[in-house]
Amino acid sequence: MEKKAIRYLRFSDKKQSENSIERQRVVTDHYIQLNKINLIDTFIDRGRSAKTFDRPDFIKLQEFISLYHKNVDYLLVDQMDRFSRDAGEAMGMVKTLQSKYGIQIISVSEGIEFDYDKPGSFFRAGLQLLLAEEDNINRSIKIRSGIYSKKTKEGKFVFRITPFGYDKIGEPRNRRLIINEPQAKIVRFIYDAYLKNVPLYLIKQRAEEIGFDRKGNMAVERVLNNPVYAGLVYAKAYKEHPGGLFPAIHEPIIDMISWKMVQSKFKSISKPRTIVDDSLPLRGILKCHCGNLLTGAPSRGKSGQYFYYYKCRFSKHNNISAKKAHMQFDTALELMSLPARSIQIIKDSSKKEIEKELEHNRKVIAEKKLELTKERELLYAVEEKWIKSEIDQETYKRWHNKYKTTIDNLEI
Repeated sequence: MEKKAIRYLRFSDKKQSENSIERQRVVTDHYIQLNKINLIDTFIDRGRSAKTFDRPDFIKLQEFISLYHKNVDYLLVDQMDRFSRDAGEAMGMVKTLQSKYGIQIISVSEGIEFDYDKPGSFFRAGLQLLLAEEDNINRSIKIRSGIYSKKTKEGKFVFRITPFGYDKIGEPRNRRLIINEPQAKIVRFIYDAYLKNVPLYLIKQRAEEIGFDRKGNMAVERVLNNPVYAGLVYAKAYKEHPGGLFPAIHEPIIDMISWKMVQSKFKSISKPRTIVDDSLPLRGILKCHCGNLLTGAPSRGKSGQYFYYYKCRFSKHNNISAKKAHMQFDTALELMSLPARSIQIIKDSSKKEIEKELEHNRKVIAEKKLELTKERELLYAVEEKWIKSEIDQETYKRWHNKYKTTIDNLEI
């Protein structure tokens, strides 16, 4: 009776030639003709790793088997490493294909027909899969070792995406970064503006206007955090070798001092957060004699009842009963209270003065906005000329500082 088979072909790297698939096709075709097997269908995964079975055509193969397994006797592969490089997962798949669907896997080049019911055959299948997985592990170790060595010893930039401000040149083995000067000027502008305390949203807005094309909400932050601009590369720790930043062979766009100042600014400590609690409304408002703001917390008494206290973060400093503090605060408010008639007089006179002051302020703000707009236009014009190399750096700095100082004063 004629046997029927399906075939699975695969190569892992998209850079590999189609010759890999063609060779597997030729080898399996020869086996099919020699053994008079009827080939029903072929499934091919190009550029897919064998670490898992999560591959497009392998998923289609499984769907095909679940529907038409009664018409299939064999699953043909060139070698077992084309099928899988994960020994445990692969052995489970071999067992399932035979026990559930009655399909045996044949490794054509290795001349092995895997039969789960034959101890010798199952041992050989397991051995081939273990050898494939070991080869995969060795390959992974070599790759990680090579990347670590290229970064730490050779100072090469080994990443897929070229950072904004640079271009890649050279063959893959000798590829390196060179400065893209028009983009590099934008990178310098981003660093310079950040160190001058320009808000990030304004830096992003201006950077996009002058040619920054990287997308994402954190695109500018990634530029400010990337060590490549200071002539460094980051490498993960490998075995006993340390990770961290290492000198690179490419030319830096930003000097080391400026880059470190930016990193220090990013790591600056934020203001302490004040949590509002109905039982401790004065937390973060009251101060200890040492000058620190008081925090607060409940304390459980012997009866199981909770009592609230305002506390200093330093031991043996103020530990004030919240109940007493609130009573004293209420008493202070009562002493500050005024008769209703006096309050109304104050309200009326205050309203008139406030309206008068608001009208004056509106005029001042309108004038300042107009002046601020003019100064910003002048600043943008200077930046534009610098980016287009129409003025030198010294002229740029002189006028930039003048306009920036004026803008900062107007924004206060």
